[in-house]
Amino acid sequence: MKPHAVTIKDIAKELNISVATVSRALRDTYDVNQETRQQVLDKALEMNYKPNYNAIGLVTNSSHNIGIVLPAVVNYYFSTVISGIQEVAYKNGYNIVLYVTNDSAEREKDILYDISPGNIDGLLLCVSSDSDQSEHFTKIINMGIPIVFFDRVASHIDTSKVMQDDFNGAYAAVDHLIKSGYKKIAHITGPTGLLFTEKRMEGYLLALKEHSFPIKKEWIIHSGFTQNCGSADMIQLLKCKEKPDAVFAVNDRKAIGAMLTLKKKNIKIGKQIGIVGFTNDPMSEIISPTLTTVEEPAKEIGRKSCELLMKHISKKHFIAEEVILPTKLIIRESTQKI
Repeated sequence: MKPHAVTIKDIAKELNISVATVSRALRDTYDVNQETRQQVLDKALEMNYKPNYNAIGLVTNSSHNIGIVLPAVVNYYFSTVISGIQEVAYKNGYNIVLYVTNDSAEREKDILYDISPGNIDGLLLCVSSDSDQSEHFTKIINMGIPIVFFDRVASHIDTSKVMQDDFNGAYAAVDHLIKSGYKKIAHITGPTGLLFTEKRMEGYLLALKEHSFPIKKEWIIHSGFTQNCGSADMIQLLKCKEKPDAVFAVNDRKAIGAMLTLKKKNIKIGKQIGIVGFTNDPMSEIISPTLTTVEEPAKEIGRKSCELLMKHISKKHFIAEEVILPTKLIIRESTQKI
C-alpha cells in the first residue's frame, strides 16, 4: 500500500496553526515571524514533507521544470554538462526536461516553437552547428521564458552565456606544438559561424602569427564535429602538395578520427605528425598513442549555467552575465616527436 504523502495540513495539525500560516512559512513570506517559520521548517523536515510542485505551479504559475536544448547526449562533453546542470537543478527543486536537436537547426526551431511558459520556467541552450541564430530565440525570451546559453552560444542575443576559454585554450595547444618542434600546423575545425569555433581559430592563428609561421588556406578545413569528419579532413590534408607536420583539431572526436587515418597509412603519430585535440574526452587516454588535448570544464559549465538560470527565473530584471571558464592543456604522447 502506498504510504500517505505528508501535506501542509498535516504540518498545521501537528503545530496547531492554520494551513495558511504553514503555506506562507514554507514560501518565506514577509508576514510570518522567524520563530514560527523555523518551527514549520523543522516539522516539515521531521515529517519528510515533499512539496507538490504541480499544486504549487497552479498558484504561482511555475512548472518547476527547466528545459535543456542541446545537439546530442551520446558524447562525453554533453553528458558531463548535464550532470552539472542536474546537481544545481535538483538542489533548487527543479526537474529537467531534455530536448535533443541532433545538431539540426530545423529541429531546434521546431522544439522552441512548441515550448510554452506553462511547460518550463527557463531554458539552457546549446545551439546547433547550422543554427542561423534567428527569431526563435527572441520569441522564447519575449514569452517571458529566460534563456542561458552554454558552449555554443547565440552571440547577438542579450542573455547570460557560459563558455570555456576557447581562444586561450587553442593558443596554448598551438603554442605547445610549436615549442615541441612542429613547423607546419594545420587546423581541422567545425562549421563556420559558431562563436567557439571562431575563437579557437583566432587562438590558432595568433599563435602562428606570433612565431612567424606560415598560414595556408589548404591547411584549414571546416567540416562537422564527428570522428568521421576528422578522418576525412586528415585524408584531405595528406593530399596537399605541402603536407602539414601537425594538426590542431577543434575537438577530441575529430582528433581521434585524424589519428585513425594516420594509423591506417602507417604514419607515426607524434614523430611524423603531431596531433592536439580539445575536450579531454576519456577516449583521449585510451587511444594509443594517448592524445594531447585541452581540457574543458564541462561539469562546471553545467553548474554555472544552471545557477545563472535560477537567478534569471527568480529575478525578472537580473542583468545578463557572460562567464568564461579556464581551460587546461594536458600533454600526452601524440605530440612527442622523439
